[in-house]
Amino acid sequence: MGSQILTSCMIIGGKNCEKNSVPYQVFIATDSFICGGSLINAQWVLSAAHCYSPQIQTILGAYNLEVFEGTEQIINSTKVIRHPKYHKKDINHDIMLIKLTKPAILNSYISTISLPTSCVAAGTNCLISGWGKTRAKFPSILQCLNAPVLSDEICRVAYPGQITNNMICMGFMEGEKDACQGDSGGPVVCNGQLQGIVSWGIGCAKKGYPGVYTKVCNYVDWIEKTIANN
Repeated sequence: MGSQILTSCMIIGGKNCEKNSVPYQVFIATDSFICGGSLINAQWVLSAAHCYSPQIQTILGAYNLEVFEGTEQIINSTKVIRHPKYHKKDINHDIMLIKLTKPAILNSYISTISLPTSCVAAGTNCLISGWGKTRAKFPSILQCLNAPVLSDEICRVAYPGQITNNMICMGFMEGEKDACQGDSGGPVVCNGQLQGIVSWGIGCAKKGYPGVYTKVCNYVDWIEKTIANN
């Protein structure tokens, strides 16, 4: 059973987010798939490198994708920058920055999320959000799931030889709750800081296979330098 990049995989076992409770959540659309992202400053979005496309459209301030609510801002990308060491084969360094053509107008519906000041401890409860599949269909309303950070030991037992120091596992070993296709690139926020990016897993919410996330705390220097240089 191979690992599955979660391009286009659903928050299973979650629930509708409270409206406007995740103002940093970004919907990412390309010609071939959907992903999530996080607004980290008015002109930059952080997502997963496996969501790369040379042209990306972002929707900020969205909640129900089937309804135009008047809170949305639709802004295209002007630069899409993958981590230089990202490789599809091992899904390591699965992180990407998107520069928007213009800064978003920040308000109560659209705001930024802080980068981590330190790495998150195992056992911490975090919020995962996205519009990915919820079983067989893609929901129109943003989904939220609270899930704990798992220890590196549990993570490495679940995925022998596949976990690097740039990944964290989250969720429930019994299955039933996880991120899934379409949530890819989306945020994991712990205590008000962006600690994870939805990256990969085996299936969606399968017993014994927690979700795997890019460990954002390892990339703060790269993020800050890349933004400063672009």
